[in-house]
Amino acid sequence: MKRVFKRAKKTPYDILSQRGHGLIAAIPYLWLIIFFLIPCLFLLKISFSEAVLARPPYTDIFKILPEGLLQIRLNVENYLTLFRDELYQMGVITSFIIASISTLCCLLLGYPMAYTIARSSKKVRSILQLLVILPFWTSFLIRVYAWMTLLSPTGIINGILLRMHVITEPLALVQTPFAVCLGIVYVYLPFMVLPLCMSITKIDAELLDAAYDLGCRPLKTFFTITLPLSFSGMIAGSVLVFIPSIGEYVIPELLGGSETLTIGRIVWNEFFINMSWPVASALAILLILFIVLPISFWQRWKEVKT
Repeated sequence: MKRVFKRAKKTPYDILSQRGHGLIAAIPYLWLIIFFLIPCLFLLKISFSEAVLARPPYTDIFKILPEGLLQIRLNVENYLTLFRDELYQMGVITSFIIASISTLCCLLLGYPMAYTIARSSKKVRSILQLLVILPFWTSFLIRVYAWMTLLSPTGIINGILLRMHVITEPLALVQTPFAVCLGIVYVYLPFMVLPLCMSITKIDAELLDAAYDLGCRPLKTFFTITLPLSFSGMIAGSVLVFIPSIGEYVIPELLGGSETLTIGRIVWNEFFINMSWPVASALAILLILFIVLPISFWQRWKEVKT
């Protein structure tokens, strides 16, 4: 005997509820379209234009001819310049090296901190997490200026080393790549600690207890269970540190010397000093592609693997 199931009619409340959920889901997409996609499209358009002494300092790639035809002129010389000129190549290499070293230092410093926080009691864990977030309550510029004072020849660090007779004359700590890496590690270390802490906290404690019961030593348990299971937190923290570090402008400008030429400083100089907006836009587009494409491939690989 066949059973016939009647589909329940949707009430006005259900329809409004679905529309409300769709509206809520559309808000972040609208935000990304307005503040990310549209500015990127403007940058892409400017990157294919030509620099001129006018306002704005670039030509329009779209032109309507008297015949009523639409002419599109794409200037690819801006992108070719980035690959030919050693200045831009050196800026990309320097930014990549500084961002990689800073990310690695954040990982080496942040993992023990995150592990300690995750293995603490809930009350202590909340206090330690608050201490990690506490620097965000202070202005970003003030913290960077503080490091300029600490690393200066008359600063506290050189003063302590001189009093301890470790050095005979002040060290040139500021205006160096070392100072830039130090500033990036200090500023972005919480972005590494928090994802790692969440990842380590989610590890089932019964797995560790089972390993101990089977005679596994703590160090071996860490490398065989804790470290592999916290790999997702390591990747998330590394991405959160590496992406802003490679395009950082303020820290290299204040703590780095003239030889510390990074992508952020090149883009600033091309936009506001040389007034070469097309080249600066092309460099910004390549930086976005350099960051977005690897992350997209990694997410795709993660989805296929799972």
